Amino acid sequence: MENTVFGLTEQQITEFGLTWGIGGFILLMLFIIYSVARESRAGRFGTFVLFFVLAFGIFGFLLKHVIQWWLGLD
Repeated sequence: MENTVFGLTEQQITEFGLTWGIGGFILLMLFIIYSVARESRAGRFGTFVLFFVLAFGIFGFLLKHVIQWWLGLD
């Protein structure tokens, strides 16, 4: 008998957290980047630079998962 929380196993909770939790966190970070650009009156180029530099870590995180899926390491 597996331990469950609200009828979900630990693996199901982990998959849910990694899918929706991190996805929501990424959206929150993008909103924060937009807010910083707006409050600093960065303009178009400044906003582009902020999104490019600060969202580069998000891109790397997503790319890591794509590479793992492609190589079959999941």
